[in-house]
Amino acid sequence: MKDAIAILTGGGPAPGMNTVVGSVAKTFLNKGYRVVGLHAGYSGLFSKNARTVDIDFLLADDIFNRGGSYLQMSRFKPTDKDFEENFNLDFFTQNNIKLLVTVGGDDTASTANRIAKFLEAKKYPIANIHVPKTIDNDLPLPGGHPTFGYESALDKGATIGRTVYVDARTSGNWFVLAAMGRSAGHLAFGIGEACHYPMIVIPEMFNKTEITVEKIVNLVVSSIIKRKIMGMDYGAAIISEGVFHELSDAEIKKSGINFSYDDHGHPELGKVSKAHIFNEMLEKKLKELGLKVKSRPVEIGYEVRCNTPVAYDLVYCSELGMGVYKLFKEGYTGCMVFVDGAGSVVNLSLKDLQDPETGKIPPRLVNINTDSFKAVIDNILCYITPDDYEAAKKYVNDPAAYDFNKILNW
Repeated sequence: MKDAIAILTGGGPAPGMNTVVGSVAKTFLNKGYRVVGLHAGYSGLFSKNARTVDIDFLLADDIFNRGGSYLQMSRFKPTDKDFEENFNLDFFTQNNIKLLVTVGGDDTASTANRIAKFLEAKKYPIANIHVPKTIDNDLPLPGGHPTFGYESALDKGATIGRTVYVDARTSGNWFVLAAMGRSAGHLAFGIGEACHYPMIVIPEMFNKTEITVEKIVNLVVSSIIKRKIMGMDYGAAIISEGVFHELSDAEIKKSGINFSYDDHGHPELGKVSKAHIFNEMLEKKLKELGLKVKSRPVEIGYEVRCNTPVAYDLVYCSELGMGVYKLFKEGYTGCMVFVDGAGSVVNLSLKDLQDPETGKIPPRLVNINTDSFKAVIDNILCYITPDDYEAAKKYVNDPAAYDFNKILNW
């Protein structure tokens, strides 16, 4: 029987998924392997009725530059019991699978690490290589290298963000945007910087104080007042959805939201409009202050996940897909594939990346100590400082309550 590889996609989609799958398939097909695609993520490995598809060169060529994922994705997370009782070893033996390729983000990578350990402990001769993706850009790749999907999502998000900002200027009002980013604010910050938004709020900014609903709202109000002082009656603020992950239970209750949770224990933020929630809280505050400001919510979420990948991701994902074969032939397993800025294919051990206590791969946060971050804060954002207190008294009785640095305790 011909040697084969299996490939699955897990988590949520990111531009470049099909590019990776197509590139992996083309490379291994050229080397004489059969390529089996698994639908529904990891669930196929823990079911006797896995949905599979043979990926030939024609199919790989048809999908490689498309958005979305041809292989249906899933957030299924196997339990320890699943590993002991439901692991579908027959799928591997009956199809002569020599390599499992997993494509996904931090949760998919963490499960890939568990599978690598399981296969090693059971002495099953199946290699496992993970291809890291996420539009959140929060996997700890070396040298700050972006995860695939981020650049395409940022490009699409910035297109929406620019249009919204033009609308704000044209109509003389404010927009409140919420951007995806469960643990880190890379996407929100990137869009805000690209569009020169006067206020950006990401969880990393609250490094010296607890995140509260009031502080988030007051940061936006600070920007609105500053722009009024500057003679500008319009603007836009972008907030990372990740702030919800850092809010205490009491603060989440204060926001009025009842979240459901996914298999990994994360609030299912995609089920509610964070922009709508933020905007309602802002409107309530503005009404209390007697400030006549029109604001409108805009959500940047699912719109950026399945768009066609930009050239950066088409190139990078192709290199990652071809890099999988190189690592496999060199005998690597239980690792992530990475292609550095010099074009070298590098293996990143999942074991080395994981937290020794939780077994999870910790997220890469926005580094707020860089010159580029500080430059955006100092030169693009608009907010109240002590120099504005006198002018701000025209709009609020206590300007210090809306002082950007005081709110963040910077």
